Amino acid sequence: MNTRDVVFPAGRQALYEQNRYSPAVRSNGMLFVSGQVGSREDGSPEPELEAQVRLAFENLNAVLKAAACTFDDVVDVTVFIVDPQANFERVWSVVPEYWGSAPHPTVTAVGVTWLYGFQFEIKVIAKLPESSTH
Repeated sequence: MNTRDVVFPAGRQALYEQNRYSPAVRSNGMLFVSGQVGSREDGSPEPELEAQVRLAFENLNAVLKAAACTFDDVVDVTVFIVDPQANFERVWSVVPEYWGSAPHPTVTAVGVTWLYGFQFEIKVIAKLPESSTH
């Protein structure tokens, strides 16, 4: 059995272990990042939507940084939004703060009814820098 090359951001390993998943796994020059939400240190949701989106991106960036990546290395994005008809524009107004300039990664937006108390989740695949590929 292969051992997964797991990436943990600083200070959050216990939260991932409690919930039984890895924040990211390196494989074949790529980084596969689990969905990141706007969770506080204790795992609870940030209550206000725009702040929750910002915190989700901050949590995502912490995982990317732990793998020596940045959002510029991201090639594919999936976002999950509760009640997208009501929330999409509010979510998308925050995205440019983190997204960077063109060319942008591919993106799929999915409307969902439940995200464990959250309203937004972002999942990405990034290309690892040559120096950190395993």
